[in-house]
Amino acid sequence: MAALGRAWRALLRPRRDPGGRRGVRALRRSPVRVLRAESPPESPADCPPPAVERSAAAPGLWYEKAAPGDRRLGKVVTLAKSKKFRDNHGKVLLEGHRLIKDALEAGAVPQTLFFSTVGHLKLLPEAEIKRASLVKVKFEDIKIWSDLVTPQGLLGIFSKPDPAKMSYPAAQLASSLPLLLICDNIRDPGNLGTILRSAAGAGCHKVLLTKGCVDPWEPKVLRAGMGAHFRVPIVPNLDWESVPTNLPAGIQVCVADNNDPDAPAGNTALPRGAASAPASHKTAVKSSPRAAPGHQDEQGAAGIPELPAQHYYEDWARAPVAVVIGGETHGLSVAALQLAASTGGKRLIIPVVPGVDSLNSAIAAGIVLFEGKRQLLWRHKQEDDRQELPVPG
Repeated sequence: MAALGRAWRALLRPRRDPGGRRGVRALRRSPVRVLRAESPPESPADCPPPAVERSAAAPGLWYEKAAPGDRRLGKVVTLAKSKKFRDNHGKVLLEGHRLIKDALEAGAVPQTLFFSTVGHLKLLPEAEIKRASLVKVKFEDIKIWSDLVTPQGLLGIFSKPDPAKMSYPAAQLASSLPLLLICDNIRDPGNLGTILRSAAGAGCHKVLLTKGCVDPWEPKVLRAGMGAHFRVPIVPNLDWESVPTNLPAGIQVCVADNNDPDAPAGNTALPRGAASAPASHKTAVKSSPRAAPGHQDEQGAAGIPELPAQHYYEDWARAPVAVVIGGETHGLSVAALQLAASTGGKRLIIPVVPGVDSLNSAIAAGIVLFEGKRQLLWRHKQEDDRQELPVPG
């Protein structure tokens, strides 16, 4: 047995060949091929990407399940809330069932939907959400990302909607009036959202936002708008030189004001607020070079026009007509008054009790827009020889 062991060790011990090289006999052998039975490859549509857990919410509707602590998702949502990100990448963030459903029905293009339970998907049109990446996340993560006190567990990143490509509700289009709204330096998100909601409710044909207004796709504006973004066309970030090109030919532009020329002495000073405009060339104009780039604040150089004034409930709405609402901080800009003067427009006075500061811009917009709607419908009924609506005295 000892001799047999020495023989085996001799065979395994490296040998020196004539050229001085050492080798191992086992290394000179050809490797053995290992054959494995492989299943046929799946189609790309049926094969989930590697390292991602996917599940089916419905036949043909797949979603991914985010891994715990996946920071990429939080980063994406944070970027979607950034105005710089929205402007550079053309994306907006929508939250909640109603807003996302309104957006989908209006033709907005979804890119990613984050949801906490599969039940959220069942409340949305399946054909539309198939176009998006569906990602299931923990409700605790959505609570961190959300601006709402009680989030619903549904967030969506959409391509920024193009008003020219949207499909607005048929009922909205049927109730549309030749009434337009121009927002001048509306900087408060809540006010702008409420104004947009009033514009949709009054049947405005279009809303124009000049430079200096808050971004209409700010989450707070969207929340206050209650779906108005997908019911009425909104054209943002316009300079005053381009505003006329977005208005119908022959339109008259009026400005909302609460500086009543018939008020008692001592109450004629320009009030702060949403619908403030100068009563004469001697009154300062609340405009700002930041809010209206290129416009001068000096009264003489700016050429402030003097517009005829009348109460908002008197006859002024003639098709088509546009109303300018000024912001609460800066009021109406010189450019807004000049545009109104060039179209034969008027100052629409909303009288307030002496000593009361100017109205909130959203309140002023609602008052004037719905009065404009009443007058336009009354005029339309007159033309159709129908019963006239009473005009307040």
